[in-house]
Amino acid sequence: MSIISSLPVLQGRGGSVLSADEQALTLERPGEVVTFLPGSVAKVHAEGRRVTLELRAKAGVTPVTYRIEDVSEAAAVVFADALNELLPGPTDDIDGTHHTVVRSLSPTWHQRFLRRIKWLVIGSLVAVVALCVIVAVAGEAGLIIGLVPVGGITTAGLGVGAYAAGRWIHERRLLRHGITVVATPSDVPGVYLYTDNTGTTRPLKYWGFEQFVRAGYDPSDPSDALVPQAPLPRRLNFSLGLFILFCALNGVAMLVILTVDAVTGGSLSGEAP
Repeated sequence: MSIISSLPVLQGRGGSVLSADEQALTLERPGEVVTFLPGSVAKVHAEGRRVTLELRAKAGVTPVTYRIEDVSEAAAVVFADALNELLPGPTDDIDGTHHTVVRSLSPTWHQRFLRRIKWLVIGSLVAVVALCVIVAVAGEAGLIIGLVPVGGITTAGLGVGAYAAGRWIHERRLLRHGITVVATPSDVPGVYLYTDNTGTTRPLKYWGFEQFVRAGYDPSDPSDALVPQAPLPRRLNFSLGLFILFCALNGVAMLVILTVDAVTGGSLSGEAP
């Protein structure tokens, strides 16, 4: 059995957990997960019921530290002593923050935006069902044959159009008011790494084969990052999204007119007696 596999898992205040495996140290705490890759930690200090991870730092630079508190005192000593035996000797040319990855557990802008799009689509489908019920009650059940396909296409158009327009607005805001940095591939496929203005390395989901990509992030929320599209595709996607959204809004108007016409007995189409 390796020393790593025999290390205790430290459970601390507020649900924080510090654990180790063959690849890295992981500190889970409310709102984020910090991964310490090999070469990032210089020393582990056990001070009573507190364990401090001291990162490597270049000469003359104050090292960055991470702490977990209210852990078992006996487990803290075992954890620190065993891990310190495995750490390499001190060097003055390594910055441990470059080997530390912080992943936010809070929903990103993209996740929150997709959630809104989902509710928009669900709400549209519910509205289509409600319109079908209304025309059926009004004695025009035959209209349902037209309402269902028009409503389905309209719902899809609203979702696609709103997504394209919303992404363009967000992308434009990041390009104008955000910070652009270079992101490089990690060891995990589909994940790149970038460093924000605080020196924290963060992951970015992006499927590509480039040696580096330019990523923009929001300085008020450094975990909110994306790889902007090229100018021409971005404009084309935005224009196409606006056109689809325009057609979808016309579909909404058509559904409303057909329903009102059915409820009023054809007054809008001039069929009323």
